[in-house]
Amino acid sequence: MAKKDYYEVLGVARNAPEADVKKAYRRLAMKHHPDRNPEDKAAEEKFKELQAAYEVLSDASKRAAYDQFGHAGVDSSAGAGGFHTAAGGANFSDIFGDVFGDIFGGGRRAGGAFRGSDLRYSLELSLEDAVKGATVQIRVPKLDTCATCHGSGAKPGTKPVACRTCGGQGQVRMQQGFFSIQQTCPACHGQGKVVSDPCATCRGQGRVQSAKTLSVKVPAGVDEGDQIRLASEGEAGEGGGPAGDLYVQVHLKAHAIFRRDHDDLYCEMPVSFVTAAMGGELEVPTLDGRASIKIPSGTQSEKLFRLRGKGVRNVRNGAQGDLYCKVSVETPVNLSAEQKDMLHRLDDSLRAGGAKHSPRESSWVDKLKSLFG
Repeated sequence: MAKKDYYEVLGVARNAPEADVKKAYRRLAMKHHPDRNPEDKAAEEKFKELQAAYEVLSDASKRAAYDQFGHAGVDSSAGAGGFHTAAGGANFSDIFGDVFGDIFGGGRRAGGAFRGSDLRYSLELSLEDAVKGATVQIRVPKLDTCATCHGSGAKPGTKPVACRTCGGQGQVRMQQGFFSIQQTCPACHGQGKVVSDPCATCRGQGRVQSAKTLSVKVPAGVDEGDQIRLASEGEAGEGGGPAGDLYVQVHLKAHAIFRRDHDDLYCEMPVSFVTAAMGGELEVPTLDGRASIKIPSGTQSEKLFRLRGKGVRNVRNGAQGDLYCKVSVETPVNLSAEQKDMLHRLDDSLRAGGAKHSPRESSWVDKLKSLFG
């Protein structure tokens, strides 16, 4: 099945600035997040698709490769949730090493050293932890340098020897007609060295599968899609190369009360028919505790009340967002005969007042009369 165009996935133009890409991702990720769509496989797949698209289009280097080569220039196999190797286990430079290395001799450092792959960890946070900040423990499976051979791949007391095929260069030159093409050595796979007596622990690979527990300090105000970089906590490099980095990507769990939109919070508060009609004071929750809102008489459903400074403090510039509370007037249910009788009498009294008590209804009736004659 052909992969969808990443720009179409996020619904942005190919020349869209980074801010628009992030905004589109946040909006769609919140809509299709698995926590908001339990047991909905279509939403789960859409969420994974959004993550893959955002991972590429939010990175300038990956986006440049995608614009030039399409899906062939990047690896979009990384999914949502848990841990995976960033860019499918290959760095951007590694991709171009694979494509052009055979012609121009790129890819590895002298001596066959490879930088370790970057890793990505999907961290799910509660809204409270994202807003206030937290320190969380994560366990990351990765390839680590073998402690027995210290990454050489050779049995202790022995050393890798220079590859006879390439003379230790890691590259061999092939003559094809008028062209002389340099290719990765098929014998040592570009290492320049071969292990004749491999280490029993890592079986000559120089790296072993391990798991490491890391403490991640989450700054206050992080949002959906934000990344926290832990330098050198990715996979160990090959042949003495440096370790890659670990990118912890933040995903927000759905909240029971609040919906977040950047630095602002939104909630819906049910208000009784009597309070909406006569006015009163309503206690509402905030992430800092409780606050009071004065409800004026005659308040209608969908009216939005704003509490300044009760939103989220921006992680980058420190600006404080607001909390918006939307009124939802609740219609009484399970009425007794006496209550129904009281409402009928109230309705008769209100209708006698006409537009004075129900201006919207009266305006609607007038429009219907003018429409149908």
